[in-house]
Amino acid sequence: MKNFIDIKRFTWLMVLFSGLAITSCKKLIEIPVNPVNEIPTSAVFADSTDIMSAVAGIYYNFSTSGSRTITSGAITLDAGLSGDELVPSATAGSAPIQIYSNSILPNNGFASTLWTTAYTSLYQINACLAGISANNTISAALKQQLTGEIEVDRALYYFSLINLYGGVPLVTSTNYLTTESLPRAAVAAVYSQILADLTDAQKKLKPNYPSSGHIRPNLYVADALLAKVYLFMGQWQNAENAAASVINSGLYSLNTDLNTVYLDGSTEAIWQLPAKGTVFATAEAFVLIPSQNLSTPATTVVPTYSLSSYLLNAFEAGDQRLVKWAGKTSVIVNGVATTYYYAYKYKNLRAATAPTEDYMILRLAELYLIRAEAEAQLNNLSAALTDLNMVRTRAGLPNSTAVSQNDVLNAIMHERQIELFCEWGNRWYDLKRTGAINTVLGTEKTNWKSTDAVYPVPLSEIQTNPYLVQNPGY
Repeated sequence: MKNFIDIKRFTWLMVLFSGLAITSCKKLIEIPVNPVNEIPTSAVFADSTDIMSAVAGIYYNFSTSGSRTITSGAITLDAGLSGDELVPSATAGSAPIQIYSNSILPNNGFASTLWTTAYTSLYQINACLAGISANNTISAALKQQLTGEIEVDRALYYFSLINLYGGVPLVTSTNYLTTESLPRAAVAAVYSQILADLTDAQKKLKPNYPSSGHIRPNLYVADALLAKVYLFMGQWQNAENAAASVINSGLYSLNTDLNTVYLDGSTEAIWQLPAKGTVFATAEAFVLIPSQNLSTPATTVVPTYSLSSYLLNAFEAGDQRLVKWAGKTSVIVNGVATTYYYAYKYKNLRAATAPTEDYMILRLAELYLIRAEAEAQLNNLSAALTDLNMVRTRAGLPNSTAVSQNDVLNAIMHERQIELFCEWGNRWYDLKRTGAINTVLGTEKTNWKSTDAVYPVPLSEIQTNPYLVQNPGY
């Protein structure tokens, strides 16, 4: 029982740190239906209160509570600035401007937060996995389900970390004697752990979601993330198989109306969390929509982060994603009207705004593009074009005219750029994994260096762990 006392204490400290006003662990469990700062307890657990308290903390870290974390919008913003999606205004502050200009200092607060919040959450995840494994008061079925979904959570964190920083310390326990001075593991070793977690989760999770909505991972959430991981590893057949498992499940379909993709109950949502922040709905809407004060006319507010000309020029004529997923404002500055476009996939500034939006982690359109790319790499071009055109048709575009393998792959990468813009760093990751980053950003940005493709290990981490080695160029 000692393990769960430790977990509950840690979860309680985490909640306090996040600014959640809770007076006891019991209160964390007895949260009201659809509260503004927490996922409903009924959607997390309905068994041991110790386990509920511990694992609710993991899901709390995904919430848009007002704090900046790696899983609550920070990747979308930072990677969008690093790549060619977002441009900061002069009022954005030094940290995002450093990221945009690819001149990040090792003490950059935005980049450092990605690392620190990930490892804070990973400690919590590892504690929960150890505690659940040692617990004998819950059923074997519940233990299996919880272990599988937490393994998916851990895989997502490590997938994000290695695509931002390269090799990172591989922490799978809570023993500080062994973890406080870990060196950076090779990227291949971290991918091995990700695969181990996801393939084990596949064995433990069921096709049906364990609670209402698509909040807690089911089998197809594990399959979807695994498909993405295989794609990034260049394991084309495995990527195709995993993506096909999700697409052929019959549980998901592309929303015909682009404005409904991110709404609660979206038919293409594979993994989607309630957007119930204490201050705003999603971090993306709060940060990317020009006016955060609904009483302030948008025409007087320059977007803090506007869409880049590189991204805008990539849209084809008639693409409804530019119409539905990009906002447009004309701001009068010194008597001159200037037009700005901004990311508008999420439209609700406040959680109470109708219709209700949820926070999307994985969705079906990405799985079609994953399978299309894997099929094209395997030279199954007809199948690749069929999947690609599913996404293009939904956007109001004609079928692709690509013929050769190289042309089909280029068409798929273009479609990923448009379909997944300002969404979990996909464009930034794609530029790196395909080897196109130096060519693209070397042309689009001033003073680009190849070492800018990864973020610096936070200075504070280097100072406290002598075994950590900084990335070249920092």
